[in-house]
Amino acid sequence: MKIIIPMAGMGKRMRPHTLTTPKPLIPIAGKPMVQRIVEDIIKVCDEKVDEIAFVIGRFGKEAEDNLVKVAESLGAKGSIFYQDEPLGTAHAIMCAKSSLTGKVVVAFADTLFKADFKLDSSQEGIIWVQKVDDPKPFGVVKIDSNNIITDFVEKPQTFVSDLAIIGIYYFNDGDYLKKELQYLLDNNIKEKGEYQLTNALENMKAKGTKFHPGKVSEWLDCGNKDATVYTNQRILEFTKDQPRTSAFTNDNSVIVEPCFIGENVKLINAKVGPHVSIGNGTIIENSIVKNSIIQSNSKIVNSELSNSMIGNYAEYTGKSSDVSLSDYSTIR
Repeated sequence: MKIIIPMAGMGKRMRPHTLTTPKPLIPIAGKPMVQRIVEDIIKVCDEKVDEIAFVIGRFGKEAEDNLVKVAESLGAKGSIFYQDEPLGTAHAIMCAKSSLTGKVVVAFADTLFKADFKLDSSQEGIIWVQKVDDPKPFGVVKIDSNNIITDFVEKPQTFVSDLAIIGIYYFNDGDYLKKELQYLLDNNIKEKGEYQLTNALENMKAKGTKFHPGKVSEWLDCGNKDATVYTNQRILEFTKDQPRTSAFTNDNSVIVEPCFIGENVKLINAKVGPHVSIGNGTIIENSIVKNSIIQSNSKIVNSELSNSMIGNYAEYTGKSSDVSLSDYSTIR
């Protein structure tokens, strides 16, 4: 089985953090977002994943090497493909067309989830969905009495379904998917100026492909700073029973669990938590920090922080319940 991760977007809603780090590489509870995505998918797969293909922008060699290492750490080959123009979801997947063979999972890289089902790879297709209170901002599916998807509806303004598509898909025949995506490109079939995966899904359904819903118990978005801080909170709750293995300095400080604390962190007269993630080499001194993500090699002094994201190699002094500070920045 293969996993394809389209992740070439610029992450504009996550600025300033995505000015120096591609959004899928931003850490959530100590791991890059994209690593958590592929780990979660592998957990529900009923077959070994042989390859993870990342469709990226021109992120640079360091980011590419990190992505390959993520795949290799999970026992899979890591492949890098490029999408140089934002031409839609179908186009993004086709940028990795050489990997579109056999059984394939496609997962867009700003979604984390919690699921208590195993993927049944004998199905022709599975589309992961989550029940939502307000379906209007989402693409949704309708299902029949046999639990088969009958319709895809994009951003319905009147109620047709509350099962929102979360951006993760399984296909048992990657070559067939590739053929349908290529048809869209060859015939210039676009929606709102882009080539859309949902058009291929409609064509496949019309030709008899049976898509089943894969229902997740929790769907977590990382589209902006507030959503990412909340997702960090939820992931820390999911993983709170895992033992802490990092070596850090605790000098007269209090840790309110759950928290992630990286290697060589220094906590000096501080109170951190609950729901705080701290990257390697960061110093927090004379400060109170809760419900926040502090990345690596930063320094927080004489501060009170909540609902905040602080980048790498940043320095912050002050009181705020809502800070978003980029890498290599200083506020005193």
